[in-house]
Amino acid sequence: MSKPLKIILFAVGGLVVFLVLVAVALHLFVDANAYKPRLEAAASGVLGMEVRVGGRVGIGFFPGLHVTLQDVNIRNRGADLASAKQASVGIDLLPLLYQEVQIGKIALKQPRISIERDHDGKYNFEKPEAAGGMLPALNLASVSFSDATLLYLDKPSGEGFEAVNCNLSTRRLRLAEGKSSDLLKHLSFTAELACGEIRKNDFMVSDLKLSADGKNGVFDLKPITMHLFGAQGSGSIQADFSGAVPIYHVRYSLPQFPIEELFKALSPNKVAEGPMDFSVNLSLQGKTVNEMLQTAEGEISLRGENLTLKGADLDLEFARYETSQNFNLVDVGAFFFAGPFGMVVTKGYNFASIFQGSEGSSEIRILVSDWKIERGVAHSQDVAMATKQNRVALTGRLDLLNQRFDDVTMALIDAQGCAMVRQKIHGPFQKPVVEKPNILMSLAGPAVRLLKKGRDLFPGGECEVFYAGSVTPPK
Repeated sequence: MSKPLKIILFAVGGLVVFLVLVAVALHLFVDANAYKPRLEAAASGVLGMEVRVGGRVGIGFFPGLHVTLQDVNIRNRGADLASAKQASVGIDLLPLLYQEVQIGKIALKQPRISIERDHDGKYNFEKPEAAGGMLPALNLASVSFSDATLLYLDKPSGEGFEAVNCNLSTRRLRLAEGKSSDLLKHLSFTAELACGEIRKNDFMVSDLKLSADGKNGVFDLKPITMHLFGAQGSGSIQADFSGAVPIYHVRYSLPQFPIEELFKALSPNKVAEGPMDFSVNLSLQGKTVNEMLQTAEGEISLRGENLTLKGADLDLEFARYETSQNFNLVDVGAFFFAGPFGMVVTKGYNFASIFQGSEGSSEIRILVSDWKIERGVAHSQDVAMATKQNRVALTGRLDLLNQRFDDVTMALIDAQGCAMVRQKIHGPFQKPVVEKPNILMSLAGPAVRLLKKGRDLFPGGECEVFYAGSVTPPK
C-alpha cells in the first residue's frame, strides 16, 4: 500500500473516530430534551401554528446529523391539523461552522394529516394573513413520509375521502421566496407517491402509484396507476398553475374491468356482468369545481361486448310490449347512464329497478357509450346497445354543471336505424321527469310483427333515421 493512500485512510479513520466520540459526548453531556420548548417555539413561529412535541428529543450523527422528535402534533386555529409518531430532521454539517442551521432532510413516520374546508371556503391550514403573506425560500434535499393517513372533508358539501398506508418520497424540493398566494408558481420537486387504499363512501381505489415532477408552476403526474373496479388502470394529470387560472389535463383508461364491480355501488343485486373498457380525456380550468365543470372539454367512452344483463329478458319484454306497455326504455338506459356518469345522473331515479325481483337474463352483444364534453355539457356521440334481436339507442345531452337531463331520448330502433318506440327524460338529476313511451306506429297488428327487425315503418321504407352509429343491427 502506498504511503499517500495510508495517510488518506488514517485521516478518514481518524475523522470517523472523532465523530463517534463527539456523538457519544453529546449523548452523555447534552440533554436534547432541555431544548424542546425552544424547538417548539421556533417551529410554531415558522409555521404560524401551534407545534407540540409530546415525546423525547434525540440527536444522531449517522447517516448524518439529525434531530429526532417523538409524538409531534400541529394545531391551527384550535383544530388538529397533523401529527406524526416520529419526525426526523436532517441538518447540514458545513453551515454549522458558520453558525447557520440548514435543514436538508425531513422524514415522518406514521403521520396523520386532516385537511378540512369550512363553510366560508377556508382550509384549516390557512393562516389569517395567508392571502397577503410572504413565504421564505426553501431548499430541501428530501422530504418523505411512511405509513401515512390523509383525511379530507369538504364541510359545505359533506364530501371527503380517506387515504391510508401512503408513502411519499420527494427530492429536490425548492420554493422561491414570494407571496403565499403564489406558492404553486414557485414550487419545484420530483416525487413518488404510493397509497394502499383511498376510500370515499362505498367507492374505493387501491394500489395507487404515481410519479410527479413540478417546475415553474407546471406539475406532471405520470404515470398514474391504480386498481379500480377489479382492474388495473393507468393515466396522467398535468396541472398548470403558472397563469391566473389553473389549467388541468386528465387522461385515464381502465381496460377490461368487470361491469358488475361498477354496479355494486348502484344496486345490491347483481345487475350485469362482463368485461368493459373505459377511457377519459378531459381539459378543465378554474379554481372551483363549478368553474372546472363549466370549462370541461374532451371525450369519455365506455364500451363492452358479450355482456349479460341479469333479471330481465329484454327481447321478450320488447316482444310483449303491445300487451304490457308498462316497460320503460329509460330503465334500459341504466347501462348508458351508469357508465361514464352513473354516480352523477342516477341520484334521483332507480334505473336498475326493472331488474330487481325479475327473472331471466339478456345477452348484450355490444354496448357503446361515447360522449363529447363541451363547456360542461355531455353530448351523446354514439350511445347504443344490441341484444340478439333488438337495438336500443340514446340521443341528447347531460348538463353536468346544472345537473339536468337535456332533451334525452331513448328509442327502440329497427335495422334501418328508425325509431319504433321513443321515450324522453328531462329535468334535474335529483328529480327527473320520465315521459310515457311514444309509439310511432299503430299497434293494430301483433307486437312481434311490429318490432320484428328490418320491418319498414312507412311505405317505401323511408323514415327519419334516429341512430346511425357503430352498433350494427342483429343478423
